[in-house]
Amino acid sequence: MTVTIEALRTAGVLSALDQHVARAVGRIGGEAREEVLLAVALASRQVGNGHVCLDLPRVAAMPILSAEEGQPLVEQPWPGLDVWLAALRSSPLVGDGSTITPLVLDPAGRLYLRRYWEHEANLADALRARATHVHTTVNGSWVRATLDRLFPRALPAGEPDWQRLAALVALLRRFSVISGGPGTGKTFTVVKILALLLEAAQRTDRGRLRITLVAPTGKAAARLAESIRTAKGSLPCGEAIRTAIPDEAATIHRVLGSINGSSTNFRHHAENPLATDVVLVDEASMVDLGLMRRLVAAVPARARLILLGDQDQLASVEAGAVLGDICNTGAARSYSRELVEQVAQLSGDHLPPSPQAPLQTGIWDCIVQLTRSYRYGPESGIGTLARAINAGDVDTALAILESPDYREVTRVEPVPSDDLGEPLRSAVIRGFGAYLTAGTPLAQLRELERFRVLCAHRRGPSGVDQVNRQIEAALADAELIRPQRSTYVGRPVMVTRNDYQLGLFNGDVGILGDDPARPGGSFALFAGSEDSVRRFSPSRLPPHETVFAMSIHKSQGSEFDAVAVLLPETVSPVVSRELLYTAVTRARRAVTIHASREVVAHAIERRIERASGLRDALWGQPGATKDTLQADGPAETPEV
Repeated sequence: MTVTIEALRTAGVLSALDQHVARAVGRIGGEAREEVLLAVALASRQVGNGHVCLDLPRVAAMPILSAEEGQPLVEQPWPGLDVWLAALRSSPLVGDGSTITPLVLDPAGRLYLRRYWEHEANLADALRARATHVHTTVNGSWVRATLDRLFPRALPAGEPDWQRLAALVALLRRFSVISGGPGTGKTFTVVKILALLLEAAQRTDRGRLRITLVAPTGKAAARLAESIRTAKGSLPCGEAIRTAIPDEAATIHRVLGSINGSSTNFRHHAENPLATDVVLVDEASMVDLGLMRRLVAAVPARARLILLGDQDQLASVEAGAVLGDICNTGAARSYSRELVEQVAQLSGDHLPPSPQAPLQTGIWDCIVQLTRSYRYGPESGIGTLARAINAGDVDTALAILESPDYREVTRVEPVPSDDLGEPLRSAVIRGFGAYLTAGTPLAQLRELERFRVLCAHRRGPSGVDQVNRQIEAALADAELIRPQRSTYVGRPVMVTRNDYQLGLFNGDVGILGDDPARPGGSFALFAGSEDSVRRFSPSRLPPHETVFAMSIHKSQGSEFDAVAVLLPETVSPVVSRELLYTAVTRARRAVTIHASREVVAHAIERRIERASGLRDALWGQPGATKDTLQADGPAETPEV
């Protein structure tokens, strides 16, 4: 007897919603076979777990584990794969995508809820189309001279300058991806790319270029805008170009024009595209499949789309790992011979040759990985640890954490979760005491951003909620705060919902302070532009929470001088290589990991592999045909 929906529901593998979805779809479609309804319920659960589809061959080869105890349910195996696939192919609920059915089964045995199959198929089609459009009519001498000015050669002979390549790819293509870890100069590179594109536009009759800057969250958008404002002041270009580079960014939802706060219904789409020539998306790893599909659809066909992010970071909270699927082929990547020759001709740069290089262009030519870290030097403990984690090298990572040669990265044995433990208690009193005793509001806000506790879990032992309470108690014992009420002076808060009227966004961090005009009163302090401080009444704040500790997911895009990373006491399915890498690379100067050797090893060994067909759809057609702009009508920069 094979496993049933009810058995998996009892074991915690499926939720009540998954069970309801399967039974309801079965009743509506006239399908009663248990193996079909089981697949429907599992497809629903996969989406809830961040996957785009149910990979049946992979699932059928794995043991069924109880969600709570992690024990195999050996007495109730999965249906046989061949029988399972045959039942699905004969079901009225399932199609191949050519007809309207609630579910879609692809040739590789991946089962999709139809909406997610459409998201994936449409996004893949749009990106493939953009990837094969190449601007070939460019003035080589102008390109080389401009690249030499914006990106002067400073690397050792023979070492490719990937920032120069990223700029050239963005100039030549309607789609480009710039991936790189913290400190690799992504924003620095992008500001120069925008200058390059603006100068190219000036050489045409059009002369003007409309640029749209977006990010998945309000905090990420504000950080992008501030980074560009800082970087463009030192650009080696004319003042007119500097002025033309936008330094305001918005969330993807706001740019698309969310209707009545909807996350799926927007004013801008394929039939009503954005009025823009360039769309730059920062923190692209945080953008889920559905939102990326809608954004790409709303970008005009002739506009450039540039994705910026770190492919090794955690993927989006919602379904999909779009940036990872775009960048990670599962094998060594090489550029086409066509691009290698074009780069040498236009810029004088020489890319490493590869015998496996495809002859013609494709999405493989749209991706540039920045590898040189300007934040972490070759001897940096944080950089060395991050590289070992990414490589899955457990022994090296543990050796680094325990070596006296790398004092900025350490591992501390965990204590029972009902206690902070002396090492962490001392760290939080020292780390947070600096902002709590700072003399001015601006100094407080700056000091607060120097240290943070990062947790793998949101709730439960060693989770954000519990650790915040423990830190409050430790700081109260040290007489640094008096947390008798929620508006106590010194409480650090993080906004959890955008408020466009106040200009506060999800992820913004502030501090509650004394209101000198009202004895016993308080106000909330948030950083403004150009070293200013904004003040709000706590009662006006959008939903917010205490942020001595925050989840590693929420920390994406943030930077601190030092972080304390709290992993669970025992092995957890939440802990992964991507989670640990993201946590470690939030720090500029020091990382302390509070975890056992076993849990650290488990984290490094376990990769997040979200089931998806996007990678195959994007990389499975190496013979894509080049389509130049001249064959397609007028271009934004027909001659530069």
